[in-house]
This record gives sequence, structure tokens and C-alpha cells, in this order.
Amino acid sequence: MAAFRAVEERRFRGNTGSNPVGSIRKKSFLGDFMSYRPMMPEKQVQERQKWHDKAYNEMKNRKNLSLTYLGRKFIVPKQVFPPAPMSKLLGKSVLKEVKKTDRVLDMGTGSGVNAILAASKSSDVVAVDINPYVIRCAKLNAKKNKVDSRIKFLNSDLFEEVKGKFDLIIFDPPFRWFTPRDMLERSVADKNYSTLTAFFRSAKKYLNENGRILIFFGTSGDLNYLKFLIKKHEFKKKEMARKELKKNGRKYVYYTYKLSVS
Repeated sequence: MAAFRAVEERRFRGNTGSNPVGSIRKKSFLGDFMSYRPMMPEKQVQERQKWHDKAYNEMKNRKNLSLTYLGRKFIVPKQVFPPAPMSKLLGKSVLKEVKKTDRVLDMGTGSGVNAILAASKSSDVVAVDINPYVIRCAKLNAKKNKVDSRIKFLNSDLFEEVKGKFDLIIFDPPFRWFTPRDMLERSVADKNYSTLTAFFRSAKKYLNENGRILIFFGTSGDLNYLKFLIKKHEFKKKEMARKELKKNGRKYVYYTYKLSVS
């Protein structure tokens, strides 16, 4: 394992003087982290950038939404990123995985969908997001679905304001490593995967014994990098769900993984 980590870290660290996707995030609470290089051909990087930019422009120009998600009603204002259709893979896994006795953390709660699904099973749910406007939206949706008394909402950059340990952490991270232009785009773009990297560095400290993580990701992002982080931090990985999507002549695959401590 040590030999693997040494080789893989060299592959991802690269030459910091010629990093093609941006500068390295400065040392902070999140810690110092290596620079990131896409583990895919340049053509595929460009395809994802084009797809991302189109989706971002559509997102900026959309109206407020009222939607049903796995049987629950949600209001998603235009300033908040709505749940993507493929993310139901994660939502269904949440409903399947959460136990009545679980203490649950929903990391990056967004409109609150996964926290609200978790709260249909557990009465001890913590939901966090870096965007205070998003937290207000999630609180309203929790009240709309009559689970607001079962969820504690925190404005937090990852684990900064989080206290205690959890039986289950839910994480639907941004898939793309591009630099976000505003807080809305930060829901889908994580510069150099700095947030994803920091999450894995800290996650074990917030898990109870036999705790687990549900994480959603797909090949529309850099799935190889996620797998690298899982191995680097010595988590066991179990595939809970998968679904294929064909777009622009290319096939993308989305997964929900359950991670546990090795």
C-alpha cells in the first residue's frame, strides 16, 4: 500500500510549476494538499469543460423550481443548485442505508434533499453547507416536509463547525475540478478538487466505530481521482448503485459508493 501511495501521489502531484488547472490552495484549516492533474486525455477535459459551461449558463438563467424528489416536495430558488436527476441514485441509497439509531451528517446539503431523506429514518441529522443562503433554503424545505425538528443546520466549510462523530456521512460533492465563478457554481465546481481532497483528509476523525460514508460520483468528473483518494485514505469501497447516461455520443457512468474504514 505504501508503494502504491508513493507512485499515485507522484502521478497526481505532478510539477507544481506547470499545473494546467490552476494554483494550489493555500494552507488553512483544510491543510496543505497536493496539486491535481486530470487523469484523462485533454480531449475529454475539453468535453467536460464545454458541458460544464453550458450547464452553468442554463443554471444562471433558470427560474425558481417547485419539484418532487423521491416523494418529497421541494422549493429550489434560482440561487440554489437543484438536485440532478442522476443524484436519485444517492437519495435511494440514503433511504436504504440510514438506520433509526444513526447519527447522520449531510455534507454540502444544498437544497436539503439528502438530509430530509435521512430525517425520515433518523431523528439525529446534521446538515452543513458553506453557503448561508442555501442553508435558509434547506431549512424551509425541511419544514415543508415536517422534519425540521430532526435536523440541525450549520453554515460550515466542510467540518469547520461540526462537532462530534457520526454513524453515517452523506456526501454529494462537486464533480468538476474547474474554478467556480460564483457561489452558485461552487455547488458543481471544486477547484483542483481541493474540497474533495480535504474531505477525505478529515472524514475518519468524524466517524464512529463501524461508521460509513455514502458518496455519489460519476465519470463526468474524474472518477479515477476519487478512487485514488479512497485508496490513499484506506477506505473499503462497496458499490451501492450505478447508472449509465449517454450524452454527446459518449457514455458516462454514475455511482453511489459506501465507504467503511479498513
